[in-house]
Formats: sequence, C-alpha cells, structure tokens
Amino acid sequence: MKKDKLVVLSLFDGMSGGQIALDKLGFSVQKGNLEYYASEIKPYAIQVVQENYPKTTQVGDITKLEYKNGILDNMENSWKIGEVDLFIGGSPCQNFSVACIPNKRLGLEGDKSSLFYEYLRLMNEVKPKYFLLENVGSMKKEDQKAISEYLGVEPIKINSKVVTGQLRNRLYWTNIPQLGEIEEKDIKLADILEQGYTDREKARTLLQSDSRPLTDPLRMFHRYYSTGFLTLVFKDKEHYDRCKEYYDKHFKGMSAKEIDKVRNDVDISIYNGIRLLTRNEREKLQGVPEGYTDNVTENQAASLLGDGWTIPVIQHLFQGLVNEYATK
Repeated sequence: MKKDKLVVLSLFDGMSGGQIALDKLGFSVQKGNLEYYASEIKPYAIQVVQENYPKTTQVGDITKLEYKNGILDNMENSWKIGEVDLFIGGSPCQNFSVACIPNKRLGLEGDKSSLFYEYLRLMNEVKPKYFLLENVGSMKKEDQKAISEYLGVEPIKINSKVVTGQLRNRLYWTNIPQLGEIEEKDIKLADILEQGYTDREKARTLLQSDSRPLTDPLRMFHRYYSTGFLTLVFKDKEHYDRCKEYYDKHFKGMSAKEIDKVRNDVDISIYNGIRLLTRNEREKLQGVPEGYTDNVTENQAASLLGDGWTIPVIQHLFQGLVNEYATK
C-alpha cells in the first residue's frame, strides 16, 4: 500500500527545483500528499519559491538546523516533521567546478563546498529513507570518491543536454530506485530562442555568474569566443559571421586587457546587437515553468537559474517515488 504523504527536507533549496520536479510527478502541498521543508538563505530565492509554492515551509540556514526525535529546530523555531522520506540538496559547487579560479578549486576543503559536511551532518541526524545529492561533474576524482564513500553510493552522471538545449554535466548521488535510463530528447538551443541566431547546438552551462553579465558587446564576444563560459545570441547568421571575421582580423590571440588598449583605434560597432539569453530562454533551458522567476530582477533570475537544477533530470531521478507514495 502506498504511503499517503511524502515528507521532504530540501537543503540549499534555491528556486526549489526539487519541488517543481515533484509537482510534475503529482506531489504537492496543495493536494495534501507532500510536506516540503526548505532550507535557504537568499531572500530572492525564498521570494520566488513562496510566490510559486506559498505553502512551502522555510526553515532557514542549514548551519543552524538540528534534528532530533522528529523535531527540526533552527535555534529560533521548531517543526514537528516526524520521519523524513526524502532528503535532498545540491551543496555549493564553487570550489569543485572547472569554472572556478584555479587557486580556489579547493574541493571539499573550500569554504563554499565544505558545506557538504553540513548536508552530511544533518543527513546522519535525520536518517531519511531516500536521499539525493547533486554536484558538478567536473570535480576532482578524489572529491568524487570521498563523497561516494560518505554516502555509500556511486553517483549517476547525467548531462542535461540529453533533455534540454544546454550543456550541464552533473553528478547525482541517490538511493532512490531508478527505473531505467533517462529518455533522450532532441532539443537544440535554437529551438528555444525567442529570436536571433546561435552558432551552437547547445547553450553553454548556465552559471550563477551569469547574474553579473558583461554589458560591453566586444567584451561579451571576446569571452564567448575565447573561453566558452557564456552564451550569446546574434541578429542572424550573417551578423555572427561578420563578428567572427572582424575579431579574427583585429583581436585574435589577445587578452581582454590587450584588446582594451587597441579597441579605440578600430570600429567595433559590428558587435552591436549581440545579446544574452532572456529570462524565459533560461527558464526553458532548465525546464522551469514559464514565468516562474517573474517576481525577481533579471539578474536575480539568472543567478537562481544558473545555480539551479534541470527539472526533467530531477523528475527522472524521482520517478521511483511514484511506486511508493500516493500521487493523487
């Protein structure tokens, strides 16, 4: 017999990607078959979640949370949540990622990524039936091995490119029964663009740093063309070809500082019209409902979406819960 309610504790909840995925599977606080407790400290993340899921219970900073005998406490408030069915989180990845500045890629010893130990501490207190931990696929092998030993399972590696129009290589540690391989979908970046042209089949990984965008068109193109850590949209294919040709002729091989020294000597108006992805395009790339982040600024939305989960991937990983918990 299926259990009537799924009790979830979500750490580093962000825009509540876990709750979106569960909603798509038929679980919701509104319907009464879900209790969702979220630990998050960013005000604009909480603002987005409470706008979309107003019955979410926000429990504050993970470092202040303690669980004992079915009671969750944050030093100011407490909640009688009983047994936790699903314990989830994506601990900060900044010290794991290849996108990190080399001398800050400190793995589990880094200030941000060491929050994994808070996840582990609380998990050992809660002793949930099921768990999920997400992190970057580019972490060092020794960090991946250490996390696997702590959690007692090997990670599942999934790149979001199989179900969306973006590259996003991630590791997922979970003990939820898996019902098979994720179903691949042929979605390209061009399919989700509102207008314009892209030379890429898939968007580069959305990053939290996208919330601090470059506004200078030449600098944007330089970063896009030389590093790849940005996704740009052009007016049309001819515009892209002209931008590339002009860059190769005047700036190829130069650093950003070197380009700044010579840019005033040439006409750079060719780069006018280059744009970043819109909020709605980012939402589509993450599989988030359209308009989900409408109640925060464009930059705040970019931060949340860059730091969040790809919903179709999480939905796939959660599919096994449907066999044990009521979804009606």
